[in-house]
Amino acid sequence: MSKETPEIVVVVAAPVDAVWDALRDKEKIRHWHGWEDPQLDAEIDLIYFSDGTVEDGHTLTSPNGDRFVVEPWEGGSRVTLTRAAYGANPDWDAYYDDITEGWITFLHQLRFALERHPGTGRRTLFYSGIGVRSAGPAELLGLDGAVGSEYRADVVGEAVSGSVWFRSEHQVGLTVDQWGDGLLVLSYIAPGEEKPSGAAMAVLTLYDLGDNEREQLGERWQAWWSTRYPAPPQPDND
Repeated sequence: MSKETPEIVVVVAAPVDAVWDALRDKEKIRHWHGWEDPQLDAEIDLIYFSDGTVEDGHTLTSPNGDRFVVEPWEGGSRVTLTRAAYGANPDWDAYYDDITEGWITFLHQLRFALERHPGTGRRTLFYSGIGVRSAGPAELLGLDGAVGSEYRADVVGEAVSGSVWFRSEHQVGLTVDQWGDGLLVLSYIAPGEEKPSGAAMAVLTLYDLGDNEREQLGERWQAWWSTRYPAPPQPDND
């Protein structure tokens, strides 16, 4: 079975050297890649520093064959990620589409960090589950606007406002003023042949929130999320 090799393109309002530095400085990568997790540092090492190749100044190929190119573009830089060909690593083929979706999230987190919070640390909250509902979290929360549009809404018990940062086939990203100009990424894939249980995800990127505020926010989101997008059932080992 073959798949078309995806290409993800993000234009960042920052110089090429700043974008490239954000791909090569481990501490800066922590400011945008993924979310807080005990395995984050190991993932960063694997993708960006373990047996990868750098060529032509601003081109990076990761060990699994994903290729990043950073080049000058009107207003800043263009980052193009060309996924490794499907079948190049059979161990990862089952996760190929999930990894592609992850890169869409990550590259927009890169753009957000460089344009809105350069050099600033972040805190994150992450939620995932199966897509058993007939609608994704963005639709349920009333956050399905067009890119650039502004919104005001009650989101999981909190009055928030901001604008739509990006949209893709399965994802929507929104700035959130009340999270220190944070970012909310919501993803949903309906149940289908390749993913019978579907999938849903939320990544909350937070700035200037104290520990108590973050903890309370996390509790509200966990309560809302777990009743709508539960974790997949564990296999029966009996």
